This record gives sequence, structure tokens and C-alpha cells, in this order.
Amino acid sequence: MNGKLYLCATPIGNLGDITYRCVETLKSVDLIAAEDTRRTLGLLNHLDIEKPLTSYFEHNKKEKGEYLISEMKKGKNIALVSDAGTPAVSDPGEDLVKMCIEAEIDVVPVPGAVAGINALISSGFSTQRFTFEGFLTVNKRGRTEHLKSLSQEQRTMIFYEAPHKLLSTLRDMLAILGDRRIALCREITKIHEEFVRTTISDAINKYEENPPRGEFVIVIEGKRSEEIEAEREAIWQKMSVSEHVEMYINQGIDEKEALKKTAKDRGVSKRDIYNEYKR
Repeated sequence: MNGKLYLCATPIGNLGDITYRCVETLKSVDLIAAEDTRRTLGLLNHLDIEKPLTSYFEHNKKEKGEYLISEMKKGKNIALVSDAGTPAVSDPGEDLVKMCIEAEIDVVPVPGAVAGINALISSGFSTQRFTFEGFLTVNKRGRTEHLKSLSQEQRTMIFYEAPHKLLSTLRDMLAILGDRRIALCREITKIHEEFVRTTISDAINKYEENPPRGEFVIVIEGKRSEEIEAEREAIWQKMSVSEHVEMYINQGIDEKEALKKTAKDRGVSKRDIYNEYKR
């Protein structure tokens, strides 16, 4: 019988946040796969747990993943932990989960802390709908395309960022997303925990004067519907009636509906738009 993979969420700072279930799981498994074995060893020593450790991280995930799968096929239970927080969220644990599913090995979540969710609920922004965007790529073109895809996003957005890249990321966000309201959360649950609720431009000014320290979660307010409507209106006000109708037709809307939408935008009758368009 196959063993199981336990996804064990560990504290993101305060060791008191570990769950009883996580402790019992770490005690019971045959092997613990860790992103950083030295860091995990410190946690295990704190919990007075002695278990075999093996590394599993971005640069060995393929070969080590195959090894872990083979061990679970022998009946061993394995716990996967990240440096901090929930594994498989913006880390290579995602790939191991996929491998387990393909190998028909049970994957068992052991819930706990997630930095992004804790930042979200502390941000003051809407939690009804949100999107987790993780780390932006260091590739300039990829970063730009990623942010452009979010330029009209109305959901609250969550990003992770390292301190040495924070300023360049904020500048890119300002250029592409505009000066949105933002919450920057660092060192969550630690001694120097800090929440900065401001705008992107003011955040840039702050961290230009005070170099950022610690890992950051960036929470950005989604675009408001009235802002989107104002932008749409600003665009069509520069168009002729024909251009306005053609804009909708080019979006795949049939002519009849395009005429109707144009009339609604301009606050006139559909007949007036039809006569102008067909002239």
C-alpha cells in the first residue's frame, strides 16, 4: 500500500502558530522533505522531534521528487514543509503534488499559516473576491505583461516580493496599474511586524528614504467599476459614432447589439445612432 504525502503548514514567524495536528503529523511520518533542511531542523529541535530530513527545493525538485514518489510507493509517509507557511503556494511543492496525483498517492493537507491570506485580511481591502499573483518574474518583459494583464482587475490582488526588489516592483506597478491604494505587510507574526497602508506612489517615497527590510506581501486594491466606466467613456468621447459602433463590432458583438450599446453610452436613441452610422 502506498504511503501518503502530508502538506504541513509551518509558522511564518511566531513558533506559537504551529498547530497540534502539524506537530503530531511531523512526529508520525517516516521522512520530512524540507525546502531548507537547516531551517526545518531548528523548528524540529524546538518541538523536540527527531526525524530523517531530506531537501526538496526548486533546483532538485525533479530528481528528488522521483525519489520521494518511490519512497511513498514503498509505503512510507512523507511530510512536505516549506521555509515558512503553507507548502505548494509559490514554491516547488506544487510539482510534487502533481507527481503524487499522477502516481495515485494520497495528498493530505495539514492547514496552517499563509502569509498572503493574513496580509489580505489585515489590509482593509475587499476580501470578497481576490486573486493571488505570487512573485513577479525578474524578466522585465514578463513582469510588464503580467502587470498589464491586471490593469483592469477589479479583485483585490496579492503579491509576494523580496526586499531588494520591492522598489523596482512598486515603480512598475505605478507605471502600469496607476496610483492604487496598497497595503505592504512585512515580517508577519514576527517582532518587527508592520502594516503600511498607503498609495503606491507614497510607498515608493517611503522606501526610497528607508530601504525595505524583510519579506513583503503586497496587497493592492482592485480597480473600481466607476474608474473603468470613466476610462471607457473617455475613450469613446474621442470617437465618431461610426468608430464607436465599429469598436464594439471588432470585439465580436453583432451590429444590432453594437448599435444598442453605442446608443446607451451616448445617452441617445438607437434610431439616432443607426441613422448616423448608416449615413
